[in-house]
Amino acid sequence: MAKPALIELLAPARDADIAIAAIDHGADAVYMGASHHGARADATNTLDDVGRACDYAHRFGAKIYATVNTLIYDDELMEVERLVHDLYRIGVDALIVQDLGLLRLDLPPIALHASTQCDLRTPEKAQFLEALGFSQLVMARELTLDEIAAIRRVTTVPLEAFVHGALCVSYSGRCAISQVLKGRSANRGECAQLCRLPYDLVDGKGRVIVEGKHLLSLRDMARHDRLEQMMAAGVSSFKIEGRLKDIGYVKNVVAYYRRAIDQVIGRYPDRYSRASQGTAELTFEPALEKSFNRGFTHYFLDERRPQDGSSMASIDTPKSQGEYLGRALRCNGNTLKIDTKASLANGDGLSFTDARGQFSGARVNRALGNGTVLLREQADIGRGTPIYRTADKAFNDLLAKPSASRTIAVDAQLRYTGGMLTLTLADERGNRVTHTVECDLQPAAKPQGDRQVAELGKLGGTIYRLREAQVPGDVFVPASLLARLRRETIDLLDRNHRITRPIDKRRPEDMTVPCPITTLSPADNVANHLAEQLYRDHGVADIAPALEAGAPVTDATPLMHTRYCLRRQLGACLKGKRADSLPRELYLKTGTTLLKVNCDCKNCEMILTR
Repeated sequence: MAKPALIELLAPARDADIAIAAIDHGADAVYMGASHHGARADATNTLDDVGRACDYAHRFGAKIYATVNTLIYDDELMEVERLVHDLYRIGVDALIVQDLGLLRLDLPPIALHASTQCDLRTPEKAQFLEALGFSQLVMARELTLDEIAAIRRVTTVPLEAFVHGALCVSYSGRCAISQVLKGRSANRGECAQLCRLPYDLVDGKGRVIVEGKHLLSLRDMARHDRLEQMMAAGVSSFKIEGRLKDIGYVKNVVAYYRRAIDQVIGRYPDRYSRASQGTAELTFEPALEKSFNRGFTHYFLDERRPQDGSSMASIDTPKSQGEYLGRALRCNGNTLKIDTKASLANGDGLSFTDARGQFSGARVNRALGNGTVLLREQADIGRGTPIYRTADKAFNDLLAKPSASRTIAVDAQLRYTGGMLTLTLADERGNRVTHTVECDLQPAAKPQGDRQVAELGKLGGTIYRLREAQVPGDVFVPASLLARLRRETIDLLDRNHRITRPIDKRRPEDMTVPCPITTLSPADNVANHLAEQLYRDHGVADIAPALEAGAPVTDATPLMHTRYCLRRQLGACLKGKRADSLPRELYLKTGTTLLKVNCDCKNCEMILTR
């Protein structure tokens, strides 16, 4: 029988403290930025901080992945090479990589993961990336279950998929709008978030069809109810988006998905097992809707050409929608009555669409009970308006405190024979150590079992909790001796785990496998001579440089390439019955910027150009 697949919950972290919190709340792995080239300019960390996160994670068999997933210019290659050696030295388990030129550097044997910015959408691309030596493949967010299964059939390495968080409207790695319009490359960690702006939809004559809506702003992904199907399709690493999110967000979302994944593993223990060890005890009940969200969508998980595109976008606002409370019964000045069973508190934040049709918000100054609140400012809210809570004061206060502890189960066996007191500890990670002290013990006047078990269970200040213990209750062991033996044996257990912990290594590259694409465009992001050389080594003859490396921008240059279709979102798919409800020629306008909407109906995709 095949071994159960290791299922990994992969959490984001802006810094080391959030990484440690993610581990405490149940993450099997954490991805975080290093000092540079991490695709999030506002989420960098020193080597000392990354090392601190590694040391903590490794105690639970968890892992730290460093993001080195930006494009690299020729004059930066040596700097990146030094960074990778430093990350390997401090214990980073793998690098998440976009620029394939990195594979031609003189690297230590660290495992490499293909970033989502590698634009992995086909089985052929997956086979190529595996042949290059990647140990884990991050698939595009847009893939369906069938497309994931097709990739699984032709690959052997673990497949990683996003399961929760904000969505990029464009295929990752293929969004050039920020680079072209603002000189800020998303592939260099400087995305200007132009997809979250309000746009007018206009026709070829400049007439406004839709005014001031966030037409490119997607809802947030939430696939907590589809984990079993994703595992069956071949996903083994479930990735939460959010390296810029705060610690409360990470605690709540990680804890929620830990429970959800464990439920699936519990139903199929012969198929799946956890990728790390330890049990997280929480002080709160996780709830996804209480953390930042724009409303939730499964995105394209179920079908390539969804019939109902309206559930994908959040066109009224790019801000958090929050938790649905109920509908407004009446609003008089700053007094609001909501038809809700939820308990409201002073300081809660509410959101709603006001009488002018504008998405708005207000803070609760005083909660009066039974759904009635006094707002800090007057609001114009019509009867029946849906009311959401964007900030739950009581819940956030819980998350602001220590809210979880993670422990490793350990079994103890205490024996006394021939003047030797021996303690054997075996933990759930598979470690087993034995420590012996020479002593002269006397028979006990009364049973000592309960006292000895209690002394062995004094594991505060460590990551361990006593699960089972066998003790010689008929001999008297001084408490000071037993405490010393326990401490020294725990130290041996820690040391044994550090020495024997398995470490992933970089897989070898298969130079005989050709690249499935023989001509590379600027969208393929070749930004240095080493990336160009790698592609030539694998049979590519025609290579255009990335836009960031000097490729010219024309009116035909794709600024966004997306599976999301604006016409489908607005109910006017060109292959549907209401195609004529919108003009054939459409543009998005913001300020003086005009973007042409190009529908590729054959592939059911949309491309924005100038």
